[in-house]
Amino acid sequence: MPWVMRRIVTFAGLAGLAGLAACDETASAHSSKAAAMPDSSALAQRSAQFAQRLAAPDSEATLGGAVARWIMPEQLKEISGLVLTDDGRLLGHGDEHAHVFEIDYRRGVLVKEFTLESGGTPVKGDFEGITTANGSVILFTSDGKLYQFKEGPDGAKLDFTMTDTHLGAQCEFEGVTFEKPTGSLLLACKKVKDKKDKDFVVIYKWKLGADSSGRASKMTVPLADAIGSNEWDGLHPSDITIDPFNGNYVLIASRESAMFEVTPAGKVVFSRPLPGVHAQAEGIAITKDSLLIISDEAAAKNAKPDLHPHRVPDDGTHRPAYVTVYRWP
Repeated sequence: MPWVMRRIVTFAGLAGLAGLAACDETASAHSSKAAAMPDSSALAQRSAQFAQRLAAPDSEATLGGAVARWIMPEQLKEISGLVLTDDGRLLGHGDEHAHVFEIDYRRGVLVKEFTLESGGTPVKGDFEGITTANGSVILFTSDGKLYQFKEGPDGAKLDFTMTDTHLGAQCEFEGVTFEKPTGSLLLACKKVKDKKDKDFVVIYKWKLGADSSGRASKMTVPLADAIGSNEWDGLHPSDITIDPFNGNYVLIASRESAMFEVTPAGKVVFSRPLPGVHAQAEGIAITKDSLLIISDEAAAKNAKPDLHPHRVPDDGTHRPAYVTVYRWP
């Protein structure tokens, strides 16, 4: 069993369907118990717990119908984007380094981790999204750079190719996904820089394999439509995914603690607060067996209090990063 799997058994736990403070206590108690038993027994117990909670009615849950909340280890404190591989495995990444992790979201286990290197030096950058496309993994930076590479085994240090979309002048990006029917990457704009777009949610489409002259197009959704009846001052997407059941785009916005869905034609299907409680929702994925997965970065120790009703208020104590699993839709 890889060393990283043993380590996550020590540091991650299945959170109960209670508040985050209780989740921390549950994780600690569960970790101590898990450390004292064979790994196979601990993992079997987690699988059974997950299945039980998935089968329980929503009325038994207090985190907006959450099935499980897995507390991440220190090396994933800045967990950002999420993506599901074609065979259903979950990949996540850190923020400041090109460091990719495979997370078993049903058992709270880190299966493996690997990094990108250039000339023996780990790659750094403001990495804000991850996706897979045509057999490759792609990391995406806030200024519009794409790092493409093949998935590696545990501990691998990988080569890559980097493509600059040159879209950083138009947007500060946060989130990427691959739309297979069109062969395009969907690039979610967190902060628009063009004043003409200030009243819109902007998603760029970047066609893979096309000539540079025809690669980029822009989709805009009126901000008022995306906000709907919600009392948000704006929308700043932090990740984007595609609903595997209807092909629509589902976005989350950490700042507003929001989730909204739009069709490929730009029509808003719904906009609502995130389920449960989330300190800093940065990543989203939807499985083919109807599970919604959201990742949250760790909260800063001295962050200002945030009393948004759908967030976890920060009381000045450290809150770890976590991955929460819900039923979908």
